[in-house]
Amino acid sequence: MTVQDERWPIAGAFTIARGAKTEAHVVVAEVRQGEARGRGEAVPYARYGESVESVLAEIEAARAAVEAGATRIDLLELMPAGAARNAVDCALWDLEAKLAGEPAWRLAGRERLDPVKTCYTISLGTPEAMAEAARAAARRPMLKLKIGGPGDLDRVEAVRTAAPKSRLVVDANEALSFAELQALAPEFARLDVKLIEQPLKAGEDEALEGFESPVMLCADESLHTRAELAACARRYGCVNVKLDKTGGLTEALALCAEARALGLEIMAGCMVATSLAMAPAMIIAQGARFVDLDGPLLLARDREPGLTFVGSMIEPPTSELWG
Repeated sequence: MTVQDERWPIAGAFTIARGAKTEAHVVVAEVRQGEARGRGEAVPYARYGESVESVLAEIEAARAAVEAGATRIDLLELMPAGAARNAVDCALWDLEAKLAGEPAWRLAGRERLDPVKTCYTISLGTPEAMAEAARAAARRPMLKLKIGGPGDLDRVEAVRTAAPKSRLVVDANEALSFAELQALAPEFARLDVKLIEQPLKAGEDEALEGFESPVMLCADESLHTRAELAACARRYGCVNVKLDKTGGLTEALALCAEARALGLEIMAGCMVATSLAMAPAMIIAQGARFVDLDGPLLLARDREPGLTFVGSMIEPPTSELWG
């Protein structure tokens, strides 16, 4: 196994309620067996107490077990959920596919892998700046707007005017109070917003139990693995499944199955990263109500070969990229 960190510049800046960044700093794990190699990419996320250094250290701690033949199922006990396990888990999926001569989606029990349409993210900014960005992307079928502060309604109204035909998802990244959500939700419904993502802080969202929101609510920071599903089912109608939170595709597949059994809708989500990180998430995106795998579209350049984007449509990955 080899591991390295890489920096990929973002086109402009990516801004959410917690701050802005100008590059994606990712970790790539590669596992080789004979002539076959498998790769997985992950994004350490400070909100979850991760850094590039901590993720590299976690992977290094698992090196001996992985090189001795630890399986993806073994990883669920060997490593905690998070970016480190995601990189190794996805590398093992890729390696298995290469060794078997079968696509990863077939190994995951799917009959086929279809193209999917992704959201396109509009960074947090002034209403005018967000409207300008939305106008440039108005032909995309779904826009995801970052909000989180005074003027949120003005932001959404400005985007709706600039992109009247696009479906809208609003993502607060934990920045709203319950009172603000109660005031904004009816207004967002008026503007035909389809989903409000993580309005309240994770761990402080009990107020959502019993709240009849006029717009479906989606858990993001509140959901990492199956351990949080029961609580999320009482508070949300949808869950954002990201491989960097679940700790890889193995847990993500199990989480999606349980979430659907609980009546929850699925959003296939991502961090800002290259196509190598998006490729395994394409399996999660199959049948998802919402897809947000636009990470490569936000970069100044992508990995080669990368995923093929036709507008907002993502074609399945080639085996040269992953799986």
